[in-house]
Amino acid sequence: MNMQIPLMFPKRCRPWLVAGLLPLLAACGQQAEDPANPPTSVVVAKVGLTDYSQRGRITGEIRARTESNLSFQIAGKLIERAASVGDHITVGQVLARLDPAEIQADVTTQLAAVSASEALLRQATSNFDRQQSLLDRRVATRKDYDAAQEALLTARAALEISKLQLETARDQLSHTVLRAERAGIVTASNMEVGRVAQAAETVYTIAEDGPRDAVFDVDESILATDDVVPEVTVSLISDPSVQAKAVVREVSPTVDRATGTIRVKVELKDPPAAMTLGSAIVAEASFPTRQAMVIPPAGLFSAAGRPAVWVVNVQDMTVSLKPIVVHSYESDRIIVESGLDSGETVVTRGGQMLHPGQTVDTVEEAGQ
Repeated sequence: MNMQIPLMFPKRCRPWLVAGLLPLLAACGQQAEDPANPPTSVVVAKVGLTDYSQRGRITGEIRARTESNLSFQIAGKLIERAASVGDHITVGQVLARLDPAEIQADVTTQLAAVSASEALLRQATSNFDRQQSLLDRRVATRKDYDAAQEALLTARAALEISKLQLETARDQLSHTVLRAERAGIVTASNMEVGRVAQAAETVYTIAEDGPRDAVFDVDESILATDDVVPEVTVSLISDPSVQAKAVVREVSPTVDRATGTIRVKVELKDPPAAMTLGSAIVAEASFPTRQAMVIPPAGLFSAAGRPAVWVVNVQDMTVSLKPIVVHSYESDRIIVESGLDSGETVVTRGGQMLHPGQTVDTVEEAGQ
């Protein structure tokens, strides 16, 4: 037979006993409600200085080393356009014509003026010869002789002026025909037949035959380095097997305000025939090797808006978030400028659910 024997305590001891048992009971209840959480499994890697070469990949196009704009030297109505975009032109080839009617009339007028001046000169010459003969025979006066001589000189000057005016009119007439000054390819045609062209207004843009450049608009941050600009490899986007070596020839000293880019011209060395004008290309470059710390993109987090990584304390296997300074972002890696010490262990995967002070169970990154 079971019997329950009540515990007997003096009344004056009961409050103290209850006060002492309450914390023990509460601790037992909490232990039963919150079982211990296991460590979070993460993938880690030990960081250290390694050889790093910055890579660059940008797109551009093939252009002529020299481009020229062709225009008429006089104003007039365009009546003929003899070349189109893509045509290869030769030196002296006729490209366009203006209506010559008005200038042709001026040439005809100046021809008549020259004929009239020649007739006046013949008359003045005959009169001068007669006066000189009369003066020699003491028949004519000196005054008549001087007048005949003055008329002769005036007629000669008038003829020279008429000839110069005729030459000017003919020169103007020649300007109604636009000819190619150098061989090349027409890359732009800016005027249609029937339009009135103004003097010096561009009619054609010509990519002159000769050396070809690869032209790129590069973000200014890429050029904000003390590294020597490297040799680049240029290839066609449509056919990456078509490649050519190139060296940087010219870097613009100013930044385009609209795009924030800098124009870079690269000289192609023995480009293949497939690299024609206007071809879309991609350039790849590797800068000189330097020492840097590299982490995978998945290992990058944020602390108060700044780049940071989770660092594992190998003594107690807890993590903390450590701010870093990033040198550059690439598609498959992050280059760390400062903030990490060589030999530190950082979380590369599985850090999304971590919080400071959390205990982790680590697995080494493959390849480490």
